[in-house]
Amino acid sequence: MDGSFRAGVVRVDDDARQRFYDSRGYGSPAAEGNDLVLAPVEAAHLLYRGDLDSVDQMDFPDFLAARELGVRFLVYRDLRERGFYLSPAREGWLHDAIAPREDFVVYPRGSGPWDSEVECYVRCVGERDSVPAASLGGVVLGIVDEDGDLSYFETRRTDFDNRPTSEDESASSDGSPPSGRTAADLSGGLRGRLLADRVLVADPSPELYERDFYGRPLGGANALALSLSLVEAAFLAASGSLALDATGTDDTDSADRTDAGSTDTSDETNAREAIAARGRAVEGDRFDRRLAVYTALREQGVVPKTGFKFGADFRTYDEVESVDSLGHSERLVRVIPPDHVFSPRDLALDVRLAGGVRKETVYALVGAGRNEEENGVEWLSVTRLTP
Repeated sequence: MDGSFRAGVVRVDDDARQRFYDSRGYGSPAAEGNDLVLAPVEAAHLLYRGDLDSVDQMDFPDFLAARELGVRFLVYRDLRERGFYLSPAREGWLHDAIAPREDFVVYPRGSGPWDSEVECYVRCVGERDSVPAASLGGVVLGIVDEDGDLSYFETRRTDFDNRPTSEDESASSDGSPPSGRTAADLSGGLRGRLLADRVLVADPSPELYERDFYGRPLGGANALALSLSLVEAAFLAASGSLALDATGTDDTDSADRTDAGSTDTSDETNAREAIAARGRAVEGDRFDRRLAVYTALREQGVVPKTGFKFGADFRTYDEVESVDSLGHSERLVRVIPPDHVFSPRDLALDVRLAGGVRKETVYALVGAGRNEEENGVEWLSVTRLTP
């Protein structure tokens, strides 16, 4: 059986509809008769299997090269071999209930293009392609490396709260901040000193660290003294819980100090401004993005701590009752601007690293929020998927 390529599709006559569409979910039936219209990648797969002899006298290698189907074909073939029916996401090609999206529409096992149920939408990506962060969410990336091996990554905009809200209702994934169960009762009255890249609180309540998990104790003769990161200190100052001492500067050489280090104030608002100014001096605009994410997490009952050892901005804990009974963190959060562009290699590295320590990879896109309550943050989860 042969096909002919016209106007971007391959047309096959005779009993093609019964052989390929009705029994195996290839193509889209022609308006009349038993003819079948195939997308090029579907025709390539039928050539590969030997079900088609040629398309315009081209065999499989010639047709694959002529249509430049390398990456798309490899993803299509792999999913077919895993037992899925799938359709190219073309206008007028799909069930009326399914809108065209991405490269392929994949149906649940046992279903096909004659059904309205969708397993997932797949985008085909080569390992050297660029992947804009803003384009992710609700799509599975099928990434083909230079050896032709496939890796799949599920991306979703999510609230990360997978606990049911009732016996028959699941939590939604609507892009809102993560939801945790840690309640902090900050009474205020904290006083700190601004150091080079942190804030020292000399005599805090033990609960600030042991229950609320802020900072890290210095130990020794100053057992209660806490060293706060700049994002922790800025959040506490913004909540009215922390003020800076009038001598809130370090005693490094003046050449190593920024203008923010000379701030002498005990007012909480000015403390926040002084700490934020020091944060920007230390790490530029990235500080404001990290602070927005830190604030969004804390306000939702999630405790962020540094993720430096894992190559991330934060590791997070959904529930902290005490540091002594602290469990493992659930996720690693990287803070990125909404116009960030990934390379597939970076995505694979982040997901592999997080998976190796049993954590989820989460990206916080700062500046992408839809309202003030979200602090301008949207949340993108990326996990490795085995179809």
